[in-house]
Amino acid sequence: MHWYEDDGLWSGFGALMFAPRRAVEAARNTTESPLLAFPAGARVLDLCCGPGLYLVPLARQGHRVTGVDLSPAMLDRAAATCADAGVRVELVRADMAEFVRPAGFDVVLNMYTSFGYFAEPADNLRVLRDAYASLVPGGRLLMDVLGKEILAGWVGRPQAVDLPEGTVYLRDTILDDWTRLRTEWTLVHDGTARSATITSYVYSAAELRSLFEQAGFTEVECFGGFDGGRYDNHAERLIVRGIRK
Repeated sequence: MHWYEDDGLWSGFGALMFAPRRAVEAARNTTESPLLAFPAGARVLDLCCGPGLYLVPLARQGHRVTGVDLSPAMLDRAAATCADAGVRVELVRADMAEFVRPAGFDVVLNMYTSFGYFAEPADNLRVLRDAYASLVPGGRLLMDVLGKEILAGWVGRPQAVDLPEGTVYLRDTILDDWTRLRTEWTLVHDGTARSATITSYVYSAAELRSLFEQAGFTEVECFGGFDGGRYDNHAERLIVRGIRK
């Protein structure tokens, strides 16, 4: 089993990965970001939708939204969130490396560093090619990751996050000459500890732009945040946008 197939990871550490502030940020980004300004009634795929943080605000804007995720726990949370909000979305359980719906969407989103999960580079490229195939001509893929340049500024510092469920300790290790990142998560609560490990590829802006172009995307641009600002030494995220020709 690959680490991303372990549903215990997503259910056990979901409170840290998808803290309440992230739902607030998603709603704000959807309303204010020029990168998330889509034509009315756009068909939007949230690939690796997690608990549905972007599904609700996108659906409230009138878009036709589909969320795809491999984790049943995350899809259950997404379904509950959408039901509570009174919005209707399509939820699909599928592996991101296999899901494709030819010309089925105007927009594909991939948020919260949900890319680079596969050990073989060809499989990661296949995700981009499937996203390309799932878009109509002129459709766009928007990917939000933690860029290698940003990661270099703080990786290795000890991190501890207090949650109602306990304290999570994180330790990062750079692998294979800055090709991949391993993050070890340990949740300590009432004298017991639970651990999980995530290993994924990390990309610079130039590397991710090149992958987009290999997948067929044109007009590839890199941004440093949802405000559409430049990807430079002040960037907080690496956001890459490509257009299907």
